[in-house]
Amino acid sequence: MIIIGEKLNGAIKSVAEAIQKRDGEFIRTLATRQLDSRSDYLDVCSGVHEGDADILKWMIGLIQADHSDVKFSLDSPDPDTILECIPACKNPGMINSVSLEGNKADKIFSAVADKKNWKIVALLLDDTGIPDDVKKRMDNFHRLVKKAGEYGIAIDRLYFDPMVFTVGTSPDSFLNFIGAARQIREEYPDSHIVSGLSNISFGLPYRKALNHAFLIGAMMFGMDSAIMDPLNRDMLGGVYAAEALLGIDEYCIEYLSAYREDLFGIQK
Repeated sequence: MIIIGEKLNGAIKSVAEAIQKRDGEFIRTLATRQLDSRSDYLDVCSGVHEGDADILKWMIGLIQADHSDVKFSLDSPDPDTILECIPACKNPGMINSVSLEGNKADKIFSAVADKKNWKIVALLLDDTGIPDDVKKRMDNFHRLVKKAGEYGIAIDRLYFDPMVFTVGTSPDSFLNFIGAARQIREEYPDSHIVSGLSNISFGLPYRKALNHAFLIGAMMFGMDSAIMDPLNRDMLGGVYAAEALLGIDEYCIEYLSAYREDLFGIQK
């Protein structure tokens, strides 16, 4: 499972305050805690429109000073911001994200086609928004695959997000997600499936229970990466337990390693 740490996001009140005050120690500490919890990438999102690129580059510089091998997920709705921040990264990372909205896909694909080690999150939505059914999601998937191919981008560089609504207002949200995920993996076994976990529970109480159930269920249908809170020990334990049960973690090697490192946050 590829873990993309979600905590460095300006939509979170404490992070927004740290950004506003330019509290570098807070940012560095939060980054270190996520990396210690085995995050493969750190998602960095300013949560603002004005000065977005400057804030992201400030965060990137702070974190790289402590962790030279860190890989970032550059998270912005503005493709120009993402492209401006790529040179600030010492290591190839992940672009979060492209979609069929406007010219986003063309702009990103053309700019990173030759950056072979950069991964790209591809949202299965277009100018009409998140599709209501699996068929429309798959239509968007095939359009994105075709467009990526036009720029010579291999499908194993793409991390497809079938998208979810909150299950509180869309009862079929999870079923549509796994329906698309299953078809994608059947058609292209080398493809990747990713999702942010928290959208499924928006507006509902005790959200971590729904997020946890979504994580395990989606992994059963091919999701192999997640934008998640790696500091939530229940969620992190769920990743390692599911990989063991699904035969991904042969002989429970990673599960046992995580247990020994106390990543589950339990009293032994």
